[in-house]
Amino acid sequence: MAPLTSALTHSLQSLFGERYTTSLALREQHGRGEAHHAAALPDAVIFAQTTAEVSQIVRLCAAENVPVIAFGAGTSLEGHLSAVQGGVSIDLSRMSTVTRVSPQDLDCTVEAGVTREQLNTHLRDMGLFFPIDPGANATLGGMAATRASGTNAVRYGTMRENVLGLTVVLPSGQIIKTGGRARKSSAGYDLTRLFVGSEGTLGIITEVTLRLYGLPEIISAALCSFESVEQAVAAAIQVVQLGIPVARMELMDRGLIRAVNAYSGLELKIEDTLAFEFHGSPAGVQEQVEMVSAIVEENGGRNFAWANAPEERSRLWKARHNAFYAVVSQRPNARGWSSDVCVPVSRLGDCILETRALLKDCSVPAAILGHVGDGNYHVVFAVDPSNAAELAEVAAINKKMVRYAISVGGTSTGEHGVGTGKIAYLREEHGDAVDLMMAIKQAVDPAGIMNPGKILP
Repeated sequence: MAPLTSALTHSLQSLFGERYTTSLALREQHGRGEAHHAAALPDAVIFAQTTAEVSQIVRLCAAENVPVIAFGAGTSLEGHLSAVQGGVSIDLSRMSTVTRVSPQDLDCTVEAGVTREQLNTHLRDMGLFFPIDPGANATLGGMAATRASGTNAVRYGTMRENVLGLTVVLPSGQIIKTGGRARKSSAGYDLTRLFVGSEGTLGIITEVTLRLYGLPEIISAALCSFESVEQAVAAAIQVVQLGIPVARMELMDRGLIRAVNAYSGLELKIEDTLAFEFHGSPAGVQEQVEMVSAIVEENGGRNFAWANAPEERSRLWKARHNAFYAVVSQRPNARGWSSDVCVPVSRLGDCILETRALLKDCSVPAAILGHVGDGNYHVVFAVDPSNAAELAEVAAINKKMVRYAISVGGTSTGEHGVGTGKIAYLREEHGDAVDLMMAIKQAVDPAGIMNPGKILP
């Protein structure tokens, strides 16, 4: 990779004026996500406002062999944003227009910088919503790039199922459109799925066309506690195996409940806990609630607490979404190390028990949480990023957790993505298929300027 030349700097400054910056504070902000990974600063940051501008930037950088890294809300957790070879960070947050909504077709098109909360505020009066909820108020372009999912995935799927089409700027600066608004197609390669989850290593997503859903007639939420995590996981597995269409089913271990109580001012019972949400008609929700209540009771669940008022549900899920910050807040000046894996639901109990055993003697605060309805769970650690021994301890725990998940047919990451943090496990998980991934990368981005150092070993 080449450094920024004076000629390239002059061209970019002339085109973008004050939207081109080499401010140290902004470069530091754009050189890291929210987790523990060390920052690697870009040489410059540009705030793009249109797809055409992104194309201009990429063409100029490609001509000089300068790396480009897309930036949305900065909420990633696996080192996706670090400029490991320098270059230009293209901030898409000002591309924040909802360009089209079709209530009849239940779809919309948004610019990449639109956040999920912004979109749902825009849709509310139309009786529609977009359900993918990774917790953070991430941009939809970033969510597509990392193939995000979240608390609603057990019912509504992930970004993989909910992205219909994309506008992408390729490493040459060429602009292409993938997919379309039809709900199915047999025409050619599925390029949309190629770019969803590519983490900016094949191109920069500037527009996203998404599936939408009608707002449920009834939404009901509940918490129940268990004496052991085994009981909670067993209940969750039964709910999935019986096909009960819960909208959310979240596990929070007792360590997380303790942290959340302190951080969010709640008084939840400090036990291993499942949180549920039910969507549908009054009769449908009632049936779901009765079936889940029976399963929970059979598995030792107790203290069912209902949160049916919108403000109560909002407070409950906000507390869950703040889990990362709740764990980190237990130590002054700590950073969060968040790792996730996803396993077949039938092996979820084994894996969580294995992970709990790994955490038994961990010297730093840690908690387990997860979207257990689809076999995805997380561990959040509060680490001192300057303490090498502490980082090595957590890295060893993370390695054992990931390898155990892969050994039972799972994946090294269910939703955070690979970034720089999970590169070491890619070949272990995918074997020789990694060679094909590398061939695709070479074909699309032969100079390697698109977010270099991410995903591929």
